[in-house]
Amino acid sequence: MSDALPVSIRAPAGAAAARIRVVIVDDEPTARRGVRLLLERDPEVEVVGEASTGAEAAELIRRAQPDLAFLDVQMPGASGFEALERIDPGAAPVVVFVTAYDEHALRAFEVNAVDYLLKPYDDARFGAALQRAKQAVRRRSSDHVHARLTQLLEYLQQNNAASATALAGETAADRILVKSSGEIFFLKAEEIDWIEADGDYMKFHGGGRTHLMRETMARLEARLDPRRFIRIHRSTIVNIDRLRKLSPSFAGEYAVVLHDGTKLKLSRGYHERIDTLLKQAR
Repeated sequence: MSDALPVSIRAPAGAAAARIRVVIVDDEPTARRGVRLLLERDPEVEVVGEASTGAEAAELIRRAQPDLAFLDVQMPGASGFEALERIDPGAAPVVVFVTAYDEHALRAFEVNAVDYLLKPYDDARFGAALQRAKQAVRRRSSDHVHARLTQLLEYLQQNNAASATALAGETAADRILVKSSGEIFFLKAEEIDWIEADGDYMKFHGGGRTHLMRETMARLEARLDPRRFIRIHRSTIVNIDRLRKLSPSFAGEYAVVLHDGTKLKLSRGYHERIDTLLKQAR
């Protein structure tokens, strides 16, 4: 076409780097210009490239790695759907399809488009689609960061256990790696007072602070040094060094009292472990 637009890419600069990167793909210059004008009203987005065919769209998305694409469905050479098929799914942006034909709507949502703009649309309809797309971009970014942090945590935990085994000849870990408020903490055994199960997580108490780690009680207990930690309840593990006394509770039951005054229930099923500990102390 005489109106064909070569693929264009603009690298983000300093202050704009944090903005949502957008590409516009449409074979009609007036349509691209209309989308660009509407996007330029939003300071949170930056247009980093335009393309006019499906083949150009695939190349542009691979090279510019945008967060969001406003993508026409019917274009010369390849449709918007075919353009997406040429991209690694992991590199695909959030997509808003733009078209004059509503028969493509179902397929658009089958490929996880966040919205489907049917031409002609007004400013309000475009604004709603943009807001929905921005939310999807931020949600994806947040999920990605969380996934990368989780992978890092798992990697560190695995290597921590492997290193402990290699250096100490035992499976018990000297340090426990826990994630809290988006950060990773390396807790030494002596920094842990007691541990309790909290749904799908384990809650570590120590030094007046608490940390959460997604783990099961059984797997955590297997990793801890039995010379330093003892399980007193199906949902509680205590650091032996923090034990102060056993206090009678009721009906022959006992409570475990720690040095900081924390009182924890000693379950009948775990009396034997405490008895063994007391015999060793005699």
